[in-house]
Amino acid sequence: MNKKTTIQDIARELKVTPSTVSRALNDHPRISRDTKEAVQRVATKLNYSPNYVASALRKGTTQLLGLVVPRINRAFFSSVVRGVEEIALNKGYSVIVAQSNEDLNRERDVIKAFLNARVAGIFSSLGKNTTQFDHYLEAQKRGVPIVLFDRTTTAIDASKAVIDDYMGGYMATEHLINQGCQRIVHFTSHQASNIYKERLRGYLDALKDHNIDLDEGLVIPCDLQLEDGIDAVNNVLSKKKYDGIFSTSDYTALGAIKALKAKGKSIPEEVCVIGFSNEPFTEFVEPPLSTVDQFPEDMGKAAAELFFKQIESDSDLSTTYKTMLQPQLIIRKSSNRLDLK
Repeated sequence: MNKKTTIQDIARELKVTPSTVSRALNDHPRISRDTKEAVQRVATKLNYSPNYVASALRKGTTQLLGLVVPRINRAFFSSVVRGVEEIALNKGYSVIVAQSNEDLNRERDVIKAFLNARVAGIFSSLGKNTTQFDHYLEAQKRGVPIVLFDRTTTAIDASKAVIDDYMGGYMATEHLINQGCQRIVHFTSHQASNIYKERLRGYLDALKDHNIDLDEGLVIPCDLQLEDGIDAVNNVLSKKKYDGIFSTSDYTALGAIKALKAKGKSIPEEVCVIGFSNEPFTEFVEPPLSTVDQFPEDMGKAAAELFFKQIESDSDLSTTYKTMLQPQLIIRKSSNRLDLK
């Protein structure tokens, strides 16, 4: 392996001090033009490549941004990453991505690693089990801005990029009501995340506004995995009457469709189903799954823009901002009874 050229190598070649080379490479005003040109010539000859990370660490920060997601294998989160990166790269920043796997201790370790790497900012969507926030407060104490997206909390005074989850929940439920559904199941999370609270609130208000009594037995907390939808239909709902399902996760909605079809139930004639997130698979299942689009790439861009607004504003770093995107109802065959008539 070839040895990487260092400032010391250039200094030996020119018979000057390493500090002179460093100042010349950084265009220091005390270094003469002739010396700067000589340093550049030798640096080119020796294929010198500056270590920007080491330089930034000496200054106390880097051009790195840390981004933690619950699961990287979800299209939603990978799209958010793409949005953050697009804005960050245009500003000369790179993005380090890590996943918490919905585990609080893992999330703490990731934030600690980001702080040790001297990141300039941290973006995070909280894990479902995150109920303590000391790791984020520690980052803020060190002067590192936090931007939360999608899953957020009021326990941290941080900039936030979200969609209007309440409106998404309301629109999905009202859509089912407009299709003639009167007994609507809602798959929600048994965790206390803001997004699930808001989607549930939208569901409840839509029922109330359309004079439909709530059956608490139709509100089913679960882990929002595909298996949970299958289990709910086969067990929890086996003795319940229902004609619609609004799932706060596309994956759980997919599980429900699979179980309903296995039972011989026709979709949407007997049961209308709608999910949430507009995962790529939703338009390819049979029947194609209605859902609520969260515009994850736009959310990522909005999160990055909030970070740069925070660090570039005339206010101090404690000033926070919020962007709320509007969701869009995507109507497909799984819930569209009216087109069958």
